[in-house]
Amino acid sequence: MGDQEDRDTGLWVSSSDQRTVVHVGGEMDIDRAPMLIEVLTAVITQPGGPREIVLDVAEMTFCDSSGINALIAGLHAAQKHGRNLSLRGPRPQLLRLLELTGTDKLFPITDT
Repeated sequence: MGDQEDRDTGLWVSSSDQRTVVHVGGEMDIDRAPMLIEVLTAVITQPGGPREIVLDVAEMTFCDSSGINALIAGLHAAQKHGRNLSLRGPRPQLLRLLELTGTDKLFPITDT
């Protein structure tokens, strides 16, 4: 999976030899969470793909419990396939939701 641009859906993927970045923009709710799971699964299970997967959530304006569930599903899939999943640029609303649900310790936050 090379560079994929689908900014209309608020989800797009960019890849390099070292990492794959899944960009998430807009609202992550019950309507969009299945799409995030689908994209993460494709990236994580790609044979020969980079070990590092960054979920760039800087443009995510809202996240509810279904979005958190999608993040957790992605984390479990990454662990199962020997990949590392980290978050980049979470906004205060997402950070607060992660804290409230006790999942903040599960996701490393990265600047890269």
